[in-house]
Amino acid sequence: MPVTKTEILAALEAVKSPEGTPLPKTGKLSDVFVTDGKVFFSITVDAAVVPAWEPVRKAAETAVRAVAGVASALVSLTGERAPGSAAAPRPAAAAHSHGNGHGHDHAHDHGHAPAAPARPRPTLHETPAPGIPGVGAIIAVASGKGGVGKSTTAVNIALGLRDLGMKVGMLDADIYGPSIPKLLGIKGKPESAGGKRIKAMEGYGLKVMSIGFLIEEETPMIWRGPMVISALTQMMREVEWGKLDIIVVDMPPGTGDAQLTMAQQVPLRGAVIVSTPQDLALIDARRGIAMFKRVNVPVLGIVENMSYFLCPECGTRSDIFGHGGARHEAERLGVPFLGEVPLHIDIREKSDAGLPVVATDPDGQHAKTYREIAGRVRDTIAGSGGRAAPKIVIEA
Repeated sequence: MPVTKTEILAALEAVKSPEGTPLPKTGKLSDVFVTDGKVFFSITVDAAVVPAWEPVRKAAETAVRAVAGVASALVSLTGERAPGSAAAPRPAAAAHSHGNGHGHDHAHDHGHAPAAPARPRPTLHETPAPGIPGVGAIIAVASGKGGVGKSTTAVNIALGLRDLGMKVGMLDADIYGPSIPKLLGIKGKPESAGGKRIKAMEGYGLKVMSIGFLIEEETPMIWRGPMVISALTQMMREVEWGKLDIIVVDMPPGTGDAQLTMAQQVPLRGAVIVSTPQDLALIDARRGIAMFKRVNVPVLGIVENMSYFLCPECGTRSDIFGHGGARHEAERLGVPFLGEVPLHIDIREKSDAGLPVVATDPDGQHAKTYREIAGRVRDTIAGSGGRAAPKIVIEA
């Protein structure tokens, strides 16, 4: 019988807080997710008492692993400051997890807050960060907001790079809304590789990993930032990717934990920004570009998606969202313009069916457009050389 959430909570009753309260009754425990023997949850406490709770985290991990049917556990300890408290000179918490059940999550609080701290300013210190073994380059496909077709663009760029002779992987970093399994029509669960790592899934000649392979499609991911960071770290470093020329990372929309995690933990060769032409989308695209520049990730260029609409019946062109806004923005910001992709029913229908146009209609105009964009990306990263990932430090 599959392990259940009820069984996990029952096992956690034996785990006591520093005050002696059973963990499920402390109010510190997040929702518990159980899928295919994999257990995920976090413990959130005030940053000042994190050291006292680390033994509780370890005990919780041990108790969960002892439950029959549990294959792995991801337990995160999060330190949060109370509302209104001053910030310490360095981040209050850092979480590191290993889903094979043998890792550790640690949150550390260093130093004491000054009585009247100055407004913190971020500074970047370049320190080497290891890439993924066997992977030549890693790029991000990102957007400032959702609904601009970023994931569809990422998939077709990856397939375009494949058509250019590269060995390509895809990492779905959108923990809250994974869509790559559907876009590539991949079903099933990843297999274990030696008990400590998992094998990447495959589709259309791509190596693929997504949290969507590990949870049910309708399961909501109600995770705090450290859980997201832990999951991303595992999918990057505990997956058998094999030898690849490049991994294309489909980022979640916005400028949050996932983007900072990718920028800090792997040497991103660059980022592709996807936007639609209208001003509202471009405002958010600017934020995305500014964020990547802040963490020293080169912007490889902007793609204008849904650039125009061609009527499939009469061929009339309509600029539904305006036209050329992304090109003008690229010129204004001094970044490359990679190309424009039309709003077309074939792209939408094939994406929904898990039949991306570059793979299933390789001789069509849409596939040609994506391959041209992929070619520009390839040429840019070929000349960019390597890059050390920045360590982000907050200084008062």
